[in-house]
Amino acid sequence: MAAPQMVLYDDDYKKIKEICTKLTREANAKAIFLVDKNGQLLASAGDTQDLDSTSLASLTAGNIAATGGLAKLIGEKEFSILFHEGERDHIHISLVKGKVILVVIFDQRSSLGLVRLRVKKGTEELARIFDAMETRSKTHTGKEASPFAEITDEDIDNLFNE
Repeated sequence: MAAPQMVLYDDDYKKIKEICTKLTREANAKAIFLVDKNGQLLASAGDTQDLDSTSLASLTAGNIAATGGLAKLIGEKEFSILFHEGERDHIHISLVKGKVILVVIFDQRSSLGLVRLRVKKGTEELARIFDAMETRSKTHTGKEASPFAEITDEDIDNLFNE
């Protein structure tokens, strides 16, 4: 089942982008991607122009889904951190709030220890933003609020009848 859509406002995006940029610098990473569990790219930082970010986002979400299945087979809820080591580049993948995937691509200029240390701090900062987003999206009854809730059928009819 697909994860519910989240509403990302401009202020939230700017804060998230700032954290990703800071994490790229402090972890000495090549690139950072923030992806939702549906495979949609939310933000990126670093040297991303030579990467197919759409494919990376969807494959990362698939990777998380597949390892989630493996976790359940052995009695775990999920694996919150994944690491792939290549000859030149490495990928560190972690879950933020169980909803968003943080992908860090790094090479020999950094180390797994440094990346893990910086990711821990970065995910705490990102979690605070996503907590605030979730709190803001709740209505008085505790249900998810839609950004389109205030639009009526009459508003839609008027839009197309003009």
